[in-house]
Amino acid sequence: MEFGTFMEFPPVAGGREAAAFDRALAEAEAAEEWGLDAVWLAELHGAPERSVLAAPMTVAAAIAGRTSRIKIGIAVQVLPLCHPLRLAEEAATVDQISKGRLIYGIGRSGVVRTYEEYGISYDESRERFAETLEILRRAWTEPKFSYEGKYYKFTDIALTPKPYQKPYPELRMAGATPETFPAIGRLGFPVFVAVRQGPFKQLVPYIEAYRQAYKDAGHPGRGQVYLRVPAYLAETETRARAELKDSLMSFFAYQAELGRDSARRAGGDVAVQRLKRVERLEALTFDEALATQVICGTPDGFTARLREVEEELGLDGILAELNCGGKIPETGVLTALRLLCQEVMPRFH
Repeated sequence: MEFGTFMEFPPVAGGREAAAFDRALAEAEAAEEWGLDAVWLAELHGAPERSVLAAPMTVAAAIAGRTSRIKIGIAVQVLPLCHPLRLAEEAATVDQISKGRLIYGIGRSGVVRTYEEYGISYDESRERFAETLEILRRAWTEPKFSYEGKYYKFTDIALTPKPYQKPYPELRMAGATPETFPAIGRLGFPVFVAVRQGPFKQLVPYIEAYRQAYKDAGHPGRGQVYLRVPAYLAETETRARAELKDSLMSFFAYQAELGRDSARRAGGDVAVQRLKRVERLEALTFDEALATQVICGTPDGFTARLREVEEELGLDGILAELNCGGKIPETGVLTALRLLCQEVMPRFH
């Protein structure tokens, strides 16, 4: 199983924005030192109360310069928000600088407000995503190419640099809605799944649909599944729960508020689906969260629960959110990271 940590670069209380970067980059260096497989970078916009991580490719380059072994993942690059040629150039550059350590996670994001702020209709997100993905693959693999679509048109484009990895960095795609999972399976990409808005068991039919579509499309293997999950470890069960509780529950409250806002902006059937998830989040208790959509405890307890989830979902790896909510002190996050690397990972490798 692949072990990674999912990072949002939350603000530091009473500190400048530079302090948030310093703290998060130090965590990435510690992850390398303790043997973690990958660090994963979010892409978040217009939420200063939550994150300073708006430019993950820039941060990926910084991490590449501070490390030599650990994989650097984007979870995820929101393809419809940016010009595809710029994305292709930046990703290839990071892949070159890191000597092939980039994993390029891609998705559309469900935050409708961000699309409005960027001046792009959320209704266009699927089509823009498909066009951008096609352009990326061609820009990375063809010496020169032309393209004509609904949103982009290029003639005789020669992109440089090309990626270090051939034909290009591994692509993994985020799935959030029922119809997305078989679509990802047909494309043959590994899939990111998450439990921010529902329990582990809710993912089972989605993953089954993904793997069936993957098989039907003739791709080799069964399709890889990576779980982004709120996670925390400490030396005792009591301490782990106490240190996680306020941060985790504030995060679920934030997600509920964000979901209501996106539902209002999106309207239609999308709004109906989102509001059902919002209502569950608003009623969620800490004990219920621990039982259904969080992995938390001592290394022994964490290992046992992770094995249960691994078997239930058929996991190939996790992206552990060790500071879900962004309110856990740095010492606690580093302890959780060390325990994950030194006490849990060896039992799965």
